[in-house]
Amino acid sequence: MAGKPNGTIGILTAGGDCPGLNAVIRGVSKAAMHYGIKVIGIRDGFRGLVENCTMPLDNALVSGVLTHGGTFLGSSRDKPHKMQVGNKTVDRTDDAVRTYRKLKLDCLVCLGGNGTQKTAFRLHNRGGINVLTLPKTIDNDVAETDITFGFDSAMAIATEAIDRLHTTATSHQRIIVCEIMGHSAGWLCLGAGIAGGADVILIPEIPYDLEAVARHILERQQAGKRFSLIAVAEGVVSREEAKARATADRLTNELGALTRIVTHPSSQSGEGVHLVQEPVASRIARNLQQLTGVEARVTSLGHVQRGGPPTPFDRLLCTRLGTMAGELLADHHYNIMVGLKGTECVPVPLKRVAGIKRIVPPNHPWIKTARLVETCLGADT
Repeated sequence: MAGKPNGTIGILTAGGDCPGLNAVIRGVSKAAMHYGIKVIGIRDGFRGLVENCTMPLDNALVSGVLTHGGTFLGSSRDKPHKMQVGNKTVDRTDDAVRTYRKLKLDCLVCLGGNGTQKTAFRLHNRGGINVLTLPKTIDNDVAETDITFGFDSAMAIATEAIDRLHTTATSHQRIIVCEIMGHSAGWLCLGAGIAGGADVILIPEIPYDLEAVARHILERQQAGKRFSLIAVAEGVVSREEAKARATADRLTNELGALTRIVTHPSSQSGEGVHLVQEPVASRIARNLQQLTGVEARVTSLGHVQRGGPPTPFDRLLCTRLGTMAGELLADHHYNIMVGLKGTECVPVPLKRVAGIKRIVPPNHPWIKTARLVETCLGADT
């Protein structure tokens, strides 16, 4: 039962969708309403804040959404300080702050990953508004929390996919490469690879040697193993590519940041031709087939990993994070992220989170675990 009026908050979901967003919206909203706080939903992420696109939330509206995937508020990757308007990128931070003031918000609650943490902190610093964030991403790469919501659900999906691929791999004596999301952090690929019993796991934090991977596969064949299953994070790089990047970064630092021009693989050339880069998993499979003589196939899970209902673990985590946020809002505790440390939900100053990416350290227990069950991590050592 709600107490006396205790202010107003806005809540939005930004970045890519993932299982658990609706569960967190429910947790934050119900807890806030319990303390007499009015809740306004902001549609389609930060774009809704800029354009003042909102909807009132009440107990009835957030009931029954715990098990639903996606976000009923909608999401986008727009950022107020660089909004796309036609062919131009413009700064609409002032519009976002104006909406915050117009709605008479006491705090803006932002559910999202690394980009959202940075954007929320920037709004606080530039606009002088109060923010509170919760860590969402299937990549599990947000700093100052042991786990992000959405990660467990995505890992379960990726693990099930690896389980199913074992059937075809062993039936046809093939190499099957399964591409899993993760541009710069390998938590999802590593966790799903270990849980699914992948024979090779390649993650961005450990540059791979394809010849070492090929040797591992051939050794398995000689030991009577009929197949090899490889879990590959989409952001992996070979040792050669890592060295080239390190050299380029060094030259950039020496010559100045403006000397390095990065072109998106699908950007248009001067002749009007779109250049399409071969997916890394496809390239790895093709080269391994040449090195080993073993037939190889590729499966890319893509956005399947983001979809569907959250796991029981994520439902519990989302509800705990959301209700803790409600308590902190009632105490007027702002400009923080609510994270999980051990078994406790705790507030963390947002300045310790924004702009920091949590990657897999080389001495992490999962790395040791993988090696002790004879999983190849892309190199002989």
